Amino acid sequence: MMSSVITVYHGSEFEIRVPEYGKGSAHNDYGRGFYCTETLELAKEWACGKGKDGYANKYRLELEGLNILNLNGPEYSILNWLAVLTKHRTYWQNGSISAEAKAYLQKNFTVDITPYDIIRGYRADDSYFSFAQDFISNAISLKKLREAMHLGKLGEQIVLKSQKAFQHIDFLESENVSAFVYYEKKLERDRTARREYKKTKAADADMIHDIYMLDIMREGMTNGDPRLQ
Repeated sequence: MMSSVITVYHGSEFEIRVPEYGKGSAHNDYGRGFYCTETLELAKEWACGKGKDGYANKYRLELEGLNILNLNGPEYSILNWLAVLTKHRTYWQNGSISAEAKAYLQKNFTVDITPYDIIRGYRADDSYFSFAQDFISNAISLKKLREAMHLGKLGEQIVLKSQKAFQHIDFLESENVSAFVYYEKKLERDRTARREYKKTKAADADMIHDIYMLDIMREGMTNGDPRLQ
């Protein structure tokens, strides 16, 4: 069971003592929000995402009384996460299959995130976003997508979405992060994920009975379909 108080980190070019509601890009994974992780090393990599030195900001987050959506929970599937991602992230591969797939996912697997204060779920960094794109364009199966999302050990992100959530977070301290060290670590994590992805595709080819995006659309599969378990 999740503790009511957790420590989270936010990697940034800046020291952020007071996170502000309503900031950030609407085209992030889950829209505007304050994106954090429980893993300090990941926050350090994210702090240097543009190749510049940054800060790993540390916070105390009180979860009591907050409405939390855990997209990695047993009641949701990776298709629910993907439906949310397709709604907010703007760049996807071109082609009629990808466009139809996005529309189908949003119609049949979307989750209304508006009632929630906090969202937990995967982070679609460069390599992970490319894996999602491959599934959307029918290049890999659902099984392969599930496997791919664990490569490189990117972990979860925790996103503050509501004004109420921002009243529950308190700054503790910040740490200077060297891009010389952590930008390379970020790149290596991405390279590792891509290498492992290539290996698994070559060593264990998708079988004819595996489910692809086209199968999901043609068979009219929706949330809760046992074939998607």
